[in-house]
Amino acid sequence: MPPFRLLAACLGVLVVLLGGRPAAAHPHVMVETETQVVFENGRVTGLVHAWTFDEMYSTFATQGLDKDRDGTFSREELAELTQVNVEHLGQQKFFTVLRHERRFVSFGPVRDAWSEVVGGKLRLHFTVPVATPFAAESKPVTLQVYDPDYFVAFSPADGEPMRLVAAPQGCKLDFTPPKTGNAAVGSLSESFFQALNTNANFGQQFAATFTVTCP
Repeated sequence: MPPFRLLAACLGVLVVLLGGRPAAAHPHVMVETETQVVFENGRVTGLVHAWTFDEMYSTFATQGLDKDRDGTFSREELAELTQVNVEHLGQQKFFTVLRHERRFVSFGPVRDAWSEVVGGKLRLHFTVPVATPFAAESKPVTLQVYDPDYFVAFSPADGEPMRLVAAPQGCKLDFTPPKTGNAAVGSLSESFFQALNTNANFGQQFAATFTVTCP
């Protein structure tokens, strides 16, 4: 892939290079998220993400990657895009905020990353291990996925956007909608965005919160 195409195709690079974008701006990329919180022996060990990008971004990012021109994208054809996306998403801490007892949880290197195109949309799969696995018993675990600058708009996918895998018996999962309610981004007025000041932490205003509690 030519360097300028590789640069343009990577979500992480876009976020880094456009860090000086106007503060109160509409998001430019839409991502629907699905997340699994993975437990092993009663301890939280990592997150498995599946992110589906909007059709416009997907078309742009995958342009020219169908090397054999068979109308589909194999994992191999998307491998370079996957690698660079994951590398730069790591610089943004994967836009993932995980807290245990209100303390931020650190992550290790990504593994098992791969991409596919489903229904014309790019879907990125990757696992983010927790740097130090921890027991969640009696202490709440909260998860949010958002871009603080709101250049990228993250929203939970329909259906079951978050699941617990091998969680201890009695663990519960709760959902808190964004502070802005469930209004779709496209339905919000220009005046709403203009009213946001530079300290608003835009992305968090639109971030849903998942809370895991274990006995």
